[in-house]
Amino acid sequence: MPDRDRQRPRPPAKPGAKPGAKPGTTREQSERRERFERARRDTLKPDDDVAILYGWHTVQAALENPARRIRKLLATENAARRLTEEKVPLKTAPEIVRPGQIAERLPPDAVHQGLYLEADPLPSPPIEKIVAQGVVLVLDQITDPHNVGAIFRSAAAFAASAIVTTARHSPEATGVLAKAASGALEHVPFIMVQNLARGLAALKDQGFFVIGLDSSGDSELGSLPLREPLALVLGAEGRGLRQLTKDTCDHVARLALPGAIKSLNVSNAAALALHIAKEKLGQPRH
Repeated sequence: MPDRDRQRPRPPAKPGAKPGAKPGTTREQSERRERFERARRDTLKPDDDVAILYGWHTVQAALENPARRIRKLLATENAARRLTEEKVPLKTAPEIVRPGQIAERLPPDAVHQGLYLEADPLPSPPIEKIVAQGVVLVLDQITDPHNVGAIFRSAAAFAASAIVTTARHSPEATGVLAKAASGALEHVPFIMVQNLARGLAALKDQGFFVIGLDSSGDSELGSLPLREPLALVLGAEGRGLRQLTKDTCDHVARLALPGAIKSLNVSNAAALALHIAKEKLGQPRH
């Protein structure tokens, strides 16, 4: 009988891979990952409150935001020329570098388009300072930075007033999230609370109509008598809204989906919910 306790041999690394590299990793990939980790330690460890922004739309929006304090700007020759041609305001002179010098500071799959920025994080205003109008999105422990970044982009597109999330169990407004947001971080306030249930209670005290979005909702979002100010609460994929979050909402609603699949990626659900809310509230299109 075969020895089931014996481990299966690991597949060999690709030709040219460094000794000890993960299977399927080329030497170039492993060396780039090492450079990224080294640069990350060198740049982030001494000062870990820095916001790392990269990509054209993300960096352009940050440079155009008067509230952003810029620390360092790296740009390739082509990207620096484009900044000048498009009259993007420069708060600090860019350091001209080769593309690889930017790539070394970022994850291997990052698309930087020749721009890299280090800046102070934007301040998180207290939840009591939210203007009681329009639509606010509330995120219940959504941790994927790609999803949160995409939600920011939709929030900016639909003129949401703010995004609220918890200080824990949520990604930082930097790096991958900022790139996925495509500049939206500069337009939508990001509010952190210690306890989401208390945060929702504070919104209700300010007059917000709080609607949780969950497949278990007994009403469709479009059928509810929505009113401003409105808070739409979204939960993490798979688990959805936590029970205490549901209990704190005024209503728990579902999205009407006519197809065979009855659930959406949370960022798509946010965009659809914002569209429904704006249509129901009769807000003008621009």
